Order: sequence, then C-alpha cells, then structure tokens
Amino acid sequence: MKHILTTFVIGVFTLFLSAQANAEHHTAQAMEHAGMAQAHGEDGHAKVLLQHAKVALNHAKKAEKAHADAHKHMTEGVKHLKEAIEHAKMGHADVATKHMKEAIVHIRQSSQP
Repeated sequence: MKHILTTFVIGVFTLFLSAQANAEHHTAQAMEHAGMAQAHGEDGHAKVLLQHAKVALNHAKKAEKAHADAHKHMTEGVKHLKEAIEHAKMGHADVATKHMKEAIVHIRQSSQP
C-alpha cells in the first residue's frame, strides 16, 4: 500500500510540474517580448514596440490563466484531501474514498495546460 501511495504522489507531482512548465513557457515568452518591445521603444521604433507588446500581452494572459486555473483546482483538491483524511480518521472508508476520487480529479485538472 505504501508503494501505491508513493507512486501516486510522484505521478501527481509530475503532472503538476508539466502544468507549471506550460505556464512558465508563456511567462518566459511574455518577458522576452516585453524586453524586445522596451528596447525598440528606447530606439524610437513604436511600430515594432507595438508588435512585441501585443505578443507579450498574449503570452502574459495565457500564463495568468494557467496559473489561476491550476490554483483553483489544486485548492479544491486540497479541500477534498482534508475531507478524506477526516472521514478516514472516523473509519468512514466509503466517504473518504469518494473525497479521494474528487481530489484526484481536481489535482489532475490543476496540471492540465
């Protein structure tokens, strides 16, 4: 049983990292294009600044959404994990199992891009 739990935790952690990698990709792209926009602005190139600023904004919005969605689902997953623990302490395996199933659903959703 201990090995199953360890495997599950590693799997969830891996999924969470993949979602974070997607958000980090958009964050990096937003920073890169914002920096390029700033540099072109300092050179007086408003049209090129505008192009890079639009791309930076697009990536920043995607990063913002990825972080918000992941946070919302992980918070819900934590809530269900706490409920599962409380019910397991009371010997209510059936109710605890239902909360674990819900926790797994939300944790998975937190890691999807």
